Parts: sequence; C-alpha cells; structure tokens
Amino acid sequence: MAIKHFLTLLDLSPAELASLITRAIELKAELAAGGHNEPFKNKVLGMVFEKSSTRTRVSFEAGMAQFGGHAIFLSPRDTQLGRGEPVEDSARVLSAMVDVIMIRTFGHEIIERFAKHSKVPVINALTDDYHPCQLLADIQTYVEHRGSIQGKTVSWIGDGNNMCQSYINAAKQFDFELRIACPKGFEPNAELVAANKDRVSIIRDPKLAAKDSHLLVTDVWASMGQEDQQAQRIQAFSGFQINEELLSYADSKALYMHCLPAHREEEISTGLMERPDTVIWEEAENRLHAQKALMELLLTQ
Repeated sequence: MAIKHFLTLLDLSPAELASLITRAIELKAELAAGGHNEPFKNKVLGMVFEKSSTRTRVSFEAGMAQFGGHAIFLSPRDTQLGRGEPVEDSARVLSAMVDVIMIRTFGHEIIERFAKHSKVPVINALTDDYHPCQLLADIQTYVEHRGSIQGKTVSWIGDGNNMCQSYINAAKQFDFELRIACPKGFEPNAELVAANKDRVSIIRDPKLAAKDSHLLVTDVWASMGQEDQQAQRIQAFSGFQINEELLSYADSKALYMHCLPAHREEEISTGLMERPDTVIWEEAENRLHAQKALMELLLTQ
C-alpha cells in the first residue's frame, strides 16, 4: 500500500477529513476522561524544525507521549539537513529510523522532495505556502461549537499567507464559502484562487467580507522571515483588524479565530483576545487532539 502523507488538506479526501475531525473530538474526550491505551507504544516521531515554534512542538511531542510513543526534536543545528545535506538523503536516512516525520520548514518544495524519498508518512507542520495542521484544529473548534461548517461563510481578514492558502483548500474539502479581505499586493496565490473561484472570492473591504459571515479568521500581518517588512505592512493593513466593530457585521453567532502568536492591536484587538467567550485558546489546544487523530490515521492505514 502506498504511503499516505499529509502535506496539504488535499492529501486526504473530504470523507477522511470529516472522520478525522470526529476522531479528534473523541480523543479529546478520552484524554479528559483519563487518557489513552498507548496505541503508539514503541513508535517514534521525528520532528524536523527549520522554523521555530511553540504550539507545534509541544502539541506533537505531548501527543506522542500521551499515545505511549516518543518524539525526537531536531533543530537545524541537530541535522545534516541544516548543514547542506541533500533533502533526499536526509529523507532516506531519517525515515529508516522513525515511524512518522513532521517537518516545519520554508519552501513547500522542500517537504515535497522529502516526502517523495521517505519510507514513512510525512506531515507538514508549516511551510511558506501551507499550514494544514492548524486548519484541522480550526475546523475541529468550529464543529465543537457550531456544528458542521459545510455551507457556511468564512471570512479571512489579512495577509494572503500560508494560513489563508490553507483556508482556500479547506473551503474545497469542507465545502464552505471563503471571502478573503486583503489589501492589493497581498493576495494569496492567484492560481490557487482561480482553481477555487466557485467558492473563493477576494473582497477589498473587510466589512463587506465580514457581512453575515459565520467565522472570521486572521493571522499576523508579517509572518516569520518578514520581520523587516513590519512597519510597511502595518501601514498597508490599516483597517484590516478583527475587532468588536468588524465582528458586529458578521452573523450574530459568528466565531473568530487566530492561529497565534498574535500581535494584539494589529491584526486583532485585545478586547476580542480577552473576551470570556473566545475560542482562540481552545483552538490552540485542539492542535494536540487533531494531530493525534492525524498521526493515528497515517500510522494505521
């Protein structure tokens, strides 16, 4: 049987994704009730980090521990990949020693090359183009609070970055409408938008994008590696903040999310971050549960 990887949401079918979300919710309840039966005993996850992270490392490492497995953290200083070894060679060697590999890197082509030469499943824990694991947590959070996202309207407010592009894939796989509000020059990949034009639109006015929406989502305006553009981006994204006023244009039961870390009073207001009914912290926690469901799917196929 061919090895199944998870590089984008398109690597799983809509049915598989729906089942994964259901399983993540079950695993969350299981953990709260006392834990799991260690299905990953003697399994090892290799975690390759070329980009730093808090939530990604902790959620994957904790998930493996809770399932009775072990995780190995590899920073650029710890691997030959960081010293110029060909991606293909690293893939062949690492995949011969572990059961599943998670990679957080820069160019998406890096993880595609790695997966092509890996003997075990490879998980995209973030590239410059996509962040599919975060989308699993986001959809899980929505389902837990509002039920199915199918047929709903989601508004992305901000930069057309890897999160935005993952939301485009999610619109296709989970069957919802996506409105993207971004300034000119900060759009997501044009080919990706065109391929999903039946359900994805770009709207310049955040208020129009948010009107009657069921979910508002944002991310930092300057992603990792764009810190030198921070001042320019703050100016360009003026008016693209998710705040109490923008939320008032959305559906009365609308949720709002942020993948974190957040720059308060830039892309999102402190008021929304601190509201007692915010789901942002649960969204972050759900990385743990969704990724356990993902690893279970990949390792038991």
